[in-house]
Amino acid sequence: MQAQSPAEALPELYRAILDSIAELERLGERREAGRVREEASRIYSRSWDEPARRELDAILRRADRTATRRDTGRQRGLRRGTAAG
Repeated sequence: MQAQSPAEALPELYRAILDSIAELERLGERREAGRVREEASRIYSRSWDEPARRELDAILRRADRTATRRDTGRQRGLRRGTAAG
């Protein structure tokens, strides 16, 4: 199986980042969502090459980790009867 070229992979990766941004905003992480959006837009706007793919992939992983960490903390607070957020 041949790997996708960056030109094929970047739109899908960027869409996943936008979904992660929406999740961060839903969780109240608006500042981090803004940073992710700005950085991803800057990278997506330049050359569609392998370095850009790697950078967008790293941004997606970071955004997902932040969302997971925030959501896990929120769930813990809700189990204790408090609303974290």
